Amino acid sequence: MNSSSLMLRRFLCFNASPPSSSSSSILCFSSSRNRKPLVFLGSPQVSATVLDALLNASGGPDSLFEVAAIVTQPPSMKNRGKKVLPSPLAQHALDRGFPSELIFTPARAGEDMFLSSLRALKPELCITAAYGNILPSKFLNIPTLGTVNIHPSLLPLYRGAAPVQRALQDGVKETGVSLAFTVRALDAGPVIASQGLEIDDQIKAPDLLALLFSEGSKLLIHQLPSIFDGSAKLKAQSQDDSKATLAPKISPEESWLSFDQEAVVLHNKVRAFAGWPGTRAKVVVVDNKNGHRNILELKIITTKVCSQSNIHVNQADDISFRKGALVFPCGGSTSLEVLEIQLPGKKVMNAAAFWNGLRGQQLKRFVDE
Repeated sequence: MNSSSLMLRRFLCFNASPPSSSSSSILCFSSSRNRKPLVFLGSPQVSATVLDALLNASGGPDSLFEVAAIVTQPPSMKNRGKKVLPSPLAQHALDRGFPSELIFTPARAGEDMFLSSLRALKPELCITAAYGNILPSKFLNIPTLGTVNIHPSLLPLYRGAAPVQRALQDGVKETGVSLAFTVRALDAGPVIASQGLEIDDQIKAPDLLALLFSEGSKLLIHQLPSIFDGSAKLKAQSQDDSKATLAPKISPEESWLSFDQEAVVLHNKVRAFAGWPGTRAKVVVVDNKNGHRNILELKIITTKVCSQSNIHVNQADDISFRKGALVFPCGGSTSLEVLEIQLPGKKVMNAAAFWNGLRGQQLKRFVDE
């Protein structure tokens, strides 16, 4: 027995409980069915859609591959530091009965111990979907057929960490998902296939992200035969770097809304930043009896661009309530309808419930003097 086989055997058996029937089929696939070993990398819940597609496809009698291992982010503190929990993808895999000893959680994809274990699996292909770690050359050199990434944009547009959010922030009417070989340069590898998708002006980032990874998983399963027989590498199209745009990571500091901007800009930002980090605004509550002013911080959840704006100069900072919405005056004589908000430490509420809670007090935009 060679050293790599011994290493793999030790890795699989360390602290392993007796495998269930589903576990044993995964552990023994290489000897019993001679399928091509594939390793999947992902971390958030949306990547579970891709994992499900791969596991379901690998269960077919004529499948070319088997999911040999999963790589994901390490467990992290959740519930305000009270619990250490696995990544959403790892939890999903465990819930499906995937062997825990085949779920790798390196802090960095370049760790020597992790790479040794990966080499022992002899993967022919790695698939990534929102993994969240940079893949160094010594990782990319391991799978014989390369690494393929599901990227939620029409490459070369929106290369980077936040393609869906930045596309919505820009107010695009069409986006899509791409399958591309991974190279060291950021999202710059040859594109195997892509699928465009028209989007409406109300969809939010979490919903669009889920939709694109759902479409991406279908695209991947369709393209896997050509990836395994090598024809995908021959037909993959190099990206035109001159047309590339970037989608940098979002920072919490970007979450504040400035009502000096036009309503459509703010509406697109609310959609783009939904989920995390969200969008925030300050408002002033004025007591009409004594003139007392109280500043509130609101999380803006759902908005719509007002079709008509009739803002008078002396009411430029007044927030009104009309047809179930808080109407914020914005730049360019536009107005933004806020349909749902959230107060700190409270649940999301609709605009009517918030307005009724003011009990006749006046609401104004906060102006930072």
